[in-house]
Amino acid sequence: MLNRLFGRKPEKLRAEALYRDVVTAARTPDFYARLGVPDTVEGRFEMIILHCALVVLALKTQDGDDSARLSQALFDTMFDDFDAAMREMGVGDSGVGKKIRFMAEGFYGRAEALREAASQDQADELQAVLSRNVFSAEADDARAPALALYVNSALEALRAQGGAALIAGASPAFPAI
Repeated sequence: MLNRLFGRKPEKLRAEALYRDVVTAARTPDFYARLGVPDTVEGRFEMIILHCALVVLALKTQDGDDSARLSQALFDTMFDDFDAAMREMGVGDSGVGKKIRFMAEGFYGRAEALREAASQDQADELQAVLSRNVFSAEADDARAPALALYVNSALEALRAQGGAALIAGASPAFPAI
């Protein structure tokens, strides 16, 4: 009985597994070696945010409370990890909250821009979003088209897999680079 009261919620356990998959995909060396994503703290942050946003978009294809709870649990897990990482890097307690809030706003902005670019099926807009966020370029970055191809493939694969499969425990179907 105490496990039910104080045990971890199933969506939290599922979100932790999904987050591990997201981080594994985001750390794929080819993003940095072949596609030119900056191999920096910021570049890795952007790739985690990108992959997490892709999973959230896939979960949103599934209506219902399970999808919403898992999306929120994934978001919470990601930001718990960011919080711990900042503390490990020596960011003081007073600065962590502000940085987390800034990062959360960035996540929502990036996820919405990604959703809009993908829903409009406009390659130029997706490339602009990736140039701005991943490559920190004001104008179109020459590296963005290759990353946009990956993002479109990932969206297609995750949509084909479906949110129900992710809720049921499947690993996200991220494509090879």
